[in-house]
Amino acid sequence: MARPRNCRQVASMPGNDYFKPGGVPLSALEQVILTVDEFEAIRLADLENLYQEQAAEKMKVSRQTFGRIIDSAHQKVAEALVKGKALKIEGGEFKMAAMRKFKCYECQYTWDLPYGTGRPESCPSCKSGKVQRTQEERGYAGRFDRGQSRCFRGPQPRE
Repeated sequence: MARPRNCRQVASMPGNDYFKPGGVPLSALEQVILTVDEFEAIRLADLENLYQEQAAEKMKVSRQTFGRIIDSAHQKVAEALVKGKALKIEGGEFKMAAMRKFKCYECQYTWDLPYGTGRPESCPSCKSGKVQRTQEERGYAGRFDRGQSRCFRGPQPRE
C-alpha cells in the first residue's frame, strides 16, 4: 500500500480554471487535468524562476517530490499544447498559505499576499507607495495559527 501524499502548500488559487485552443467549443475538446499543486509548481519554477530546492521549500515538500510534481505538470501542459486539448485546473492535495491583507491608501485597492513574501513596495493597481496592512489585520500577526489550515483533498485526475 502506498503511503499517503503530504499536503502541498499553495500561495493562491489560479485566476482561471480552464485554458483551451481558440475557436473550438470546450464541449468538443478532450481535457487534461492539471492539479492545483502542479499549477503552483509551474508558477514557482517557470514564472518566478526559482530553483527546485527553493520552490520545494515554499510548497513544504522535499526537492525530490517537487521534481516529480513539476515533471508531471510539464508533461500535462505539453500534451494540452501539442495535441490541442483543453487544460483544466482542479483537485490535488494542498493547503493555502496563510495570507496578509494589504490596502493602497491612494486608490483604495486591497489584495492578499502570503506570509513570508515581504512587504510590497507599491500598489499593483496604481503603483503608489502608500501601502499598509489593512486596519483589521494590524497587530494580530502572532495570534493566528499561520499555515496550519486543513489539507484540501479534491478530486484526483484519472491517469
